[in-house]
Amino acid sequence: MRDRINAEIISKELKVFSNKDKAKILQGFFKTGPGEYAAGDIFIGVKVPEIRPVVNRNLSISLREVRILLVSAIHEERLAALLFLVAKFEKELNNKDEIYNLYIQNTKYINNWDLVDSSAHRIVGAYLLNKDKDILYKLASSDLLWERRIAIISTFYYIKNNVFRDALKISEQLLNDEHDLIHKAVGWMLREIGKRNLSSEEKFLKDYCKIMPRTMLRYAIERFPINKRIAYLKGAI
Repeated sequence: MRDRINAEIISKELKVFSNKDKAKILQGFFKTGPGEYAAGDIFIGVKVPEIRPVVNRNLSISLREVRILLVSAIHEERLAALLFLVAKFEKELNNKDEIYNLYIQNTKYINNWDLVDSSAHRIVGAYLLNKDKDILYKLASSDLLWERRIAIISTFYYIKNNVFRDALKISEQLLNDEHDLIHKAVGWMLREIGKRNLSSEEKFLKDYCKIMPRTMLRYAIERFPINKRIAYLKGAI
């Protein structure tokens, strides 16, 4: 019965779509080789459009079973777990505290950019909307790359609601981050701010464009007219 869904059933449903050739491509794309940011992660070659229907027809799964998927060695099972959490967070009124806590307590398993980007703003950002956001600043100071990415991506929820304060402050906090994936995430959030309020983005850029990582700047100015992009890259603004 659908009300007795467990992690094993989800795992079996996902494996129906497994593809060895696709798995090899994904393991290369998501940098799972020795010394890379997702070293050792295991893919079975299931596409996101194949995962979503599995999630959507099994939403009666308990949070206890979702956590089993979240700590799985298989990437697609962890992604399914996060999509379950997002769906439950957005559909259920009574479990938001439990879902948020489950997410925050298991960040070490949310360990690639697709996992973070599909969930952080929709759970952490949404949960903290009218709450103290100190945890975002703590995450932004974490030694764990993925917690730092969770911090900045969570602010996307506020950006979408035209509130930029925390996104800008965390962007400033991450200016000296050494990892390319943080540079890209911050630049992306700055670009999203610019879509809604260009003057807010440009004020930040004028203050920091000469010291921010090049990748961060390139992502932030991606939508600017070519002449303005060149000026920023030359530090002539």
